Amino acid sequence: MSSALASRLATIVGGTRVLSREGELRAYESDGLPGYRARPSIAVFPGSRAEVVAVVRLLAETGSQFVARGAGTGLSGGALAEDVVLLGLHRLRRIVSIDAENARAVVEPGVVNALLTRAAAPYGLYYAPDPSSQTACTIGGNVAENAGGPHCLKYGVTLNHVLALTVVLPNGEVLSLGNAEGEHDGYDFLGAFVGSEGCFGVVLDATVRLLRNPSAIRTLLADFESIGAAARAVSAIIGSGIVAAALEMMDAATIQAVEASIYAAGYPTDAAAILLIELDGALAGLDEDVIRVSQFCRAAGARKVRVAADPDDRARLWQGRKKAFGAMGRVSSHLVVQDAVVPRTRLPEILAKISEIGTRQRVNVCNVFHAGDGNLHPNIGYNANDPDESSRVEVAMREIMRACIEAGGTITGEHGIGLDKLPYMEALFTAPTLGAMCALRDVFDPEHRANPGKVVPVHSCREWHAVPSTRRGAS
Repeated sequence: MSSALASRLATIVGGTRVLSREGELRAYESDGLPGYRARPSIAVFPGSRAEVVAVVRLLAETGSQFVARGAGTGLSGGALAEDVVLLGLHRLRRIVSIDAENARAVVEPGVVNALLTRAAAPYGLYYAPDPSSQTACTIGGNVAENAGGPHCLKYGVTLNHVLALTVVLPNGEVLSLGNAEGEHDGYDFLGAFVGSEGCFGVVLDATVRLLRNPSAIRTLLADFESIGAAARAVSAIIGSGIVAAALEMMDAATIQAVEASIYAAGYPTDAAAILLIELDGALAGLDEDVIRVSQFCRAAGARKVRVAADPDDRARLWQGRKKAFGAMGRVSSHLVVQDAVVPRTRLPEILAKISEIGTRQRVNVCNVFHAGDGNLHPNIGYNANDPDESSRVEVAMREIMRACIEAGGTITGEHGIGLDKLPYMEALFTAPTLGAMCALRDVFDPEHRANPGKVVPVHSCREWHAVPSTRRGAS
């Protein structure tokens, strides 16, 4: 069956754009979270919108399940295709148009995030969502995961910058969601689609909002002798009413990994934690905010606060933060990256708990995260070929996630549920809530052929469908 399907797909996209040999498919076994592996049955790479639609319609005709994939930089196992068709979208990389007057752009799903800002720069514009993988990740993947980034503290996540989408549903129907003018009435299908992790369909193009470059930017680096002191500084800054563009924290383990790598940014290697703080906007009043933020940091216990001297210095400070995950690759062969969110006021308590868990389980936890909105990224490097170490890492991550949930938090801020966080869904949501998620998925993909087995536990959907419709509202 796979052979026959591969032949039919080749008539749409060409023989060289369909892979079915075991060796060819090996490159697509994992995404940015290497602990999970799943080999697709076929990989197909359309090169145009028309080819995507034709491929999806053929998959619908044959009842084939599929997983849409962009650059494969996801961190939740969400783009893995276990013995189903992998639909690669990286060839659809046209920036269709940039409307400078109305500050918006139309792009295909394979456009790399950072390249959109580069294309908009001559107009004095930029695209705000900035995941750490922005030099590789694609707009289609950002839409699927509702990606954020350091600057989402002030500017919001992908959903806040998507005006409209053209999508193809799993049955092959092409729909327009949202409105390029930014206004719409009726059900918010655009809001439902963004962040649906490929379970609702495939993006053909996205109309996104661009922002004007700020008049001035100030980037500060503050270093602390304890993580708790850095967390208190975060609370003080947020509590003051100053809206930072970004407010990032890195702990000692992360600092040392970065400074030992080619991404060295000049962070103090004897610090227990650093804060990378960015303020932007009109020049009037900005330097006063810099003084106040510096005072908050020193009052919380900062040893030193410095302001980036020039754009090159600022870029260097940000490179260290953005490439921190890559720097950890020098420390160990495998890396588990988590993505829980907790109330900002609970940061000192949760960070202390994470440290205790790491010590008790004898694993090295590196924290680098969006402190301003409580979006934690506890990372553990390990050797996946060591069963004992792998087991301890798994236990540590379960304990960390439970601690975040018990603190009133949630299990993802931007990386998505995918496969990795499926075990925590029932700890966070009730059966009726999971059932409602299944019902919403049914609207877009009643056969669950798009990204099967992700986001909502399969048995939850089976149980929901087993309940007579007359009783579901009372479940």
